[in-house]
Amino acid sequence: MLNVVYFATPQIAVNALNKLINFNDINMVYVVTPKDKPQGRGYKLSAPCVKKAALKNNLKVLQTDCIRKDEEIIEILKTSSIDFFITFAFGQILSQEILNIPKYGTINLHASLLPKYRGANPIQRAILNGDKITGITTMITSLGLDEGDICLQEEIKIEENMGLLNLSQKISDKAPFLLYKTIKGLYNNTVTPQKQSNYEHLISYANKCSKEDMILDFNQTTSEFYNKVRAFDCCGNAYFCFNNKKIKVIYASPTQICEKRKPGEIINISKDGITVSTKDNAIILKRIKPEGKSEIDACCWVNGARVKVGDFISND
Repeated sequence: MLNVVYFATPQIAVNALNKLINFNDINMVYVVTPKDKPQGRGYKLSAPCVKKAALKNNLKVLQTDCIRKDEEIIEILKTSSIDFFITFAFGQILSQEILNIPKYGTINLHASLLPKYRGANPIQRAILNGDKITGITTMITSLGLDEGDICLQEEIKIEENMGLLNLSQKISDKAPFLLYKTIKGLYNNTVTPQKQSNYEHLISYANKCSKEDMILDFNQTTSEFYNKVRAFDCCGNAYFCFNNKKIKVIYASPTQICEKRKPGEIINISKDGITVSTKDNAIILKRIKPEGKSEIDACCWVNGARVKVGDFISND
């Protein structure tokens, strides 16, 4: 029986927790996650998704917003005879003191094929860049940013219409099995970690996405526009501005036009959506959310916005 502690926070890490505790040779000693945070208009305390899942499974939860400085939790972990720490989207930096606690090491699951896309937003960066292939990597956690030795990797195909929500779900589904194979392989000496320096020419970084990354512009190519819509389809949504209001694009699809138009020109309006020219082609806006209003089909937005074929949409 392997004694494991799981460090994680968001929804993407819940499935791995639920699956790992069902392996007969895994004993989940603790789940470590940030403290509950006030949310919403009433500022009611809301627990991290991983905490909710842990409590449903009657697991012991330790909460901290700075694990490196939490002497109480560090002491608990030191005296708990742990074989492995697992981290998955935890969002906090571990100190060397913490990394030294488990007998066999600390394993991190990263949502890219390292050393590509080290950093905070590997899933979104892969979509924004129009990648066709991404993947997941398990590595030995080190103090450097996602620089630890690689244990195992698995490729994941990014379908043309796949957004952040669906890709995150696919990663979530595959993560527990790669984590399990990794800790069993390290325990049995059948997995030999490989230094990332062997692949130095492939190193790139997935910096945290900013508000500017979410701004849509019809002067972008159709692919650039469409990739932004996909990359933010479940976390606020990419948007363009019209009459000083944000128009979030929930769903869109690329299309081709016979002759080049100036970017932002409304080419067609139908039940299928609003076709707008881009830098190199066109995009069909299908589902949108005007600022301060509910989500609607794009074609229903036309009357209130007083736009027609031949008009131009441009960021104000």
